[in-house]
Amino acid sequence: MSETRTTPGTRLRGAIAAFARPADDYRLVSGLFLRLLALVYLAAFASLAGQITGLAGSLGILPFTDQLRAAEALHGAWRFLQLPTLFWIDAGDGALRAAAAAGCGFSLLLLNVFPRLALVALFALYLSLFHAGQVFMNFQWDYLLLEAGFLGIFLPGGSRVVVWLYRWLLFRLRFLSGISKLVSGDPSWAGLTALNHYFETQPLPHVGSWYAHQLPEWLLRAGTGAALFAELVVPFMMFLPRPWRLFAAWATIAMQLLIILTSNHNFFNLLTIVLCLFLFDDRALRRVVPVALARRIALRPALPRGGTGSILRAAGLGALGLLLVTVSTTLAGEMIFQRQAPAPLAALAGWLQPWRIANRYHVFPNMLTERLEIRIEGSRDGRTWRPYVFRYKPGDPARRPAVVIPRQPRLDWMIWFVPLGHPVNWNWYGHFLERLRENNPAVTGLLAENPFPGAPPRFLRASLWRYRFTDASTRAETGDWWTREYLGPFPALPAPGGM
Repeated sequence: MSETRTTPGTRLRGAIAAFARPADDYRLVSGLFLRLLALVYLAAFASLAGQITGLAGSLGILPFTDQLRAAEALHGAWRFLQLPTLFWIDAGDGALRAAAAAGCGFSLLLLNVFPRLALVALFALYLSLFHAGQVFMNFQWDYLLLEAGFLGIFLPGGSRVVVWLYRWLLFRLRFLSGISKLVSGDPSWAGLTALNHYFETQPLPHVGSWYAHQLPEWLLRAGTGAALFAELVVPFMMFLPRPWRLFAAWATIAMQLLIILTSNHNFFNLLTIVLCLFLFDDRALRRVVPVALARRIALRPALPRGGTGSILRAAGLGALGLLLVTVSTTLAGEMIFQRQAPAPLAALAGWLQPWRIANRYHVFPNMLTERLEIRIEGSRDGRTWRPYVFRYKPGDPARRPAVVIPRQPRLDWMIWFVPLGHPVNWNWYGHFLERLRENNPAVTGLLAENPFPGAPPRFLRASLWRYRFTDASTRAETGDWWTREYLGPFPALPAPGGM
C-alpha cells in the first residue's frame, strides 16, 4: 500500500482550499445581513433624496460642480482616482436626484434578486453621493455604511475571511470609539460625568434625551462607566470562543438600543446592530428565525467548491483582507499614538482614503458641557425681524424634540458645529447665509419654515443662545422642554467674495 506524503506545498494548497470554502455555518447570517443592509441603504438614500440638491446642487449651499472643477484643475487625469464619483459624467441637479432614487431602487432589488450587482451599484452610488455632499456627508455613519457595503460585495458565496473582516470592522468601530475618549484627555470621560452633559448637548436630541437627562447623577455616572466598558473591553470578546462572542453581541446590541432610545443618530446604531449578526452563527439564528424564512434567506454558495477558481478567489480575498487590515491598522495607530505612520503606510492609506473602504472611528471623543444654538433672522426693513425655523434642531422651547430615526437631517446636524468655530464650518455657513439672502428655494426647502416666501430679505442677522433642558417641575409648570438664554450677536459671515 502506497503512503501519501504531505509536502509544504500540499499543506499550503489544503489551507487555501479550506480558506476558500464558503462559510456554511454563516449562510443564514449572511443572507439576513444583506437584507438588513438593504434596508439601511434604503433609509440612507431616501433621506438624501430630498436634501441633496439643497446641499450640493447647482443652487445649493456647496455646489458639487465647483468641487469637480477644482479637482480637475488640481489632479488632472488622476482626478477620477482622487475623487471617485459617477458625477464626473453629469453633476446636474437631475443627476443628483436620480442617483438617490436609483439607490432606493437597488436597495429594493437587493432584497430579492441580483445581490452582487445591487451591492456594486449601491456602493458606487453612495460613494458618489458621499463625495457630492462634501462636508455634509463627512460623518462616521457614512464611512461605516461605505465600508460595510464594500465588504458586502464579496459576501455572497464568500469565505470565512469576509465574516472575519466584518468582525474586524465592528471591533474597530467599538474599540476606537472607546480609546479615542481616553486619548482625547476629555475630563468628562475620565471623571465619568459625560452622560451628565451628553443628552442635552448632543447634536440632535429627541424626547427620550430629555427623560434620560432627568436620571439621578449616580445612574448617569454608572452609565458612563458602562459605555466605556462596552467600548474598551467588550470588543476583544468578539474574537474569543463562541460564548464570549454571543455575550459581546448582546452587550453591543443592548448599548445601541439604549442610544436609540435617547438619541437621534439616524441609521448609525441600526447598522451597528446589523453588524453584530456576524458575532452569531446560523445555529444561534435558527432558534429565533422561522424555518421557512430561514430557507428563503440563507445564501446559497455562488461558486462551486474546490478547484482552481475557488483557490484563486480565496487568494484574492486574502490579499484584499491583508490590504484592508494593513490600512485600517495604520489609521488606528495614527489616532491612538498621535503620530503619522511610516511614509509607505501613510501613502497607502492616503491612496485608499477617497474610496472609504478602510476608516478610523472616534465617536464623541470630546463632550461639550453646554449647548449653544444659532438663531438666524431676516428683515426687509431692518426693524421687523423674522426667524428662520429649522426642522428638527432646538428652537421654540415649547416644541417637543422630535424622533427622526433613521432619517439624517444634515443641515440641522451641521448647524450644531458652527458655534464651535472650525474654519470648514465658517465656509459652508457663509454660503448658507448667502443662499438665504437670495431666497433660494433649494436651500430654504431644507427648513421647516421660510419667513420670506415671496421676496427675499434685505438684511440678515444671527444671535447666539445657550439652551438647557428644563427640569421636571418646570416642564410640568410651563410645558417647555428647554430654557434658553441670550448670549449676544453671532457673526453673519459672508461667503468668500461677499454676500
